[in-house]
Amino acid sequence: MRIRLVLFLVGVLAVLFGVNMLPSVAWGLYFGENEAVASLLWSMGISIGVGLAAAVGFRGHRSNAGPREGFAVAALGWIVLAALGALPFFIGGYIPDYIDCYFETMSGLTTTGASILTCKGGELLTDIEALPKCILFWRSYTHWVGGMGIIVLSLALLPLLGVGGMQIYRAEVPGPTADKLVPRVRQTTKLL
Repeated sequence: MRIRLVLFLVGVLAVLFGVNMLPSVAWGLYFGENEAVASLLWSMGISIGVGLAAAVGFRGHRSNAGPREGFAVAALGWIVLAALGALPFFIGGYIPDYIDCYFETMSGLTTTGASILTCKGGELLTDIEALPKCILFWRSYTHWVGGMGIIVLSLALLPLLGVGGMQIYRAEVPGPTADKLVPRVRQTTKLL
């Protein structure tokens, strides 16, 4: 397995994930939630910084990914992106324990539906209705991105980087076969 290629691709995914925090920032600016916007901007900077460090540090490894690399990117991508996606909850102090932040984000990215948040009167950590709207938007956005398949969303950009995305697509799509909806992965991603 070409680990440098895997780390390069996970770095690219981290950059894309960091950029995907922008709608939550805009939502927070609209509602005047400055403290929450600051936690989102810090998280965005960390995600983009970590991603750029990996992408630049391991650039030059843009050959086509094989099945091993595809599975490794899918698995490592979930782990790294959940760790980065937990940062807005943790930095802002909205969920005090990082493991709970990680759980909340991983639940969103995998569209599991489990949550440590609860409505008024619950015994869990945080009253969901008390969170800022942009943090709730980020939480919902992770569910949407997870539903679309975060790896599949990135496939439209991977060919521009000279990386074949079909192996990652096969690793991400459930079932015994990963038939293409249309002849090209990029067209499939645009349809999704």
